[in-house]
Amino acid sequence: MAMTLLTQQAVKQVICIKWGTFYGSEYVNILYSMVARNITGAFQVYCFTDDAKGIRPEVACLPLPELGCEIPPDIPGKWKKQALWGRELFGLKGTVLFIDLDSIIVGNIDDYFTHGDPGDVIAARNWLKPWEKMAQTSVFRIEIGRHAYMLDNLRADPEGVSRKYKWEQNYVTHCVRGGFKTWPAEWTRHFRKHCLPSWPLRYWRDPVLPEGAKIIACPGGPNPSDSMYGHWRKGEEYRAPWAHIAYKWKHRREMPKSFLREIACYVRPSSWVAQHWRED
Repeated sequence: MAMTLLTQQAVKQVICIKWGTFYGSEYVNILYSMVARNITGAFQVYCFTDDAKGIRPEVACLPLPELGCEIPPDIPGKWKKQALWGRELFGLKGTVLFIDLDSIIVGNIDDYFTHGDPGDVIAARNWLKPWEKMAQTSVFRIEIGRHAYMLDNLRADPEGVSRKYKWEQNYVTHCVRGGFKTWPAEWTRHFRKHCLPSWPLRYWRDPVLPEGAKIIACPGGPNPSDSMYGHWRKGEEYRAPWAHIAYKWKHRREMPKSFLREIACYVRPSSWVAQHWRED
């Protein structure tokens, strides 16, 4: 490890988590490059992973923290992320900024480390259902160990808690003591909601980069590695609008969504995604 854990309070700490094969090591490497280009002063990126192969040496790779309980397989959400809320996290201390691997950093992120009080849990507001005032944990900040009761309570009743809240970010919303705080709205934006033109305008207009944005989150896709080329999903190819509609009609019985929803799954190649989502 390039930096001892004893000096971490003097550095900005960014963490991410990678398990399974959905995201390759390039996602971690590109996240590191984006952080390095958009931060001032000393920093360290940590990746909690079950496979460190291919991850650049500047990233400190640590094992996946144990969730310590079984979540029923029919429950949605990324409950493994809740393991980051434990009382101890491989010796890390102080506050950490979590960033999902499918994020695009487009501006300086220094303010994410100084906004609010150090002990605050800070996240984005759920963009797709703002009236529900829920947390969106694509980008969030916590003080390690301060809210260990969150993991303790989940471990005490994993089925009951997960069935009640369905998504781990709903659990964060309702159960963090004192409530969660939010980033200024313009800092953290949602690719589909804030960048992608509404349908059918997205057939002719490129995705836009919102003014004042620092991080673009992509929950639910399309992922940056696809949207930069005009692919909605991995393995798909870019087609002109009418060719896209014709292809979806021809293969409508094989599609994961209804035909009307599938023809809306369209994104033009985005040069600004390619500009920011890259490894130096």
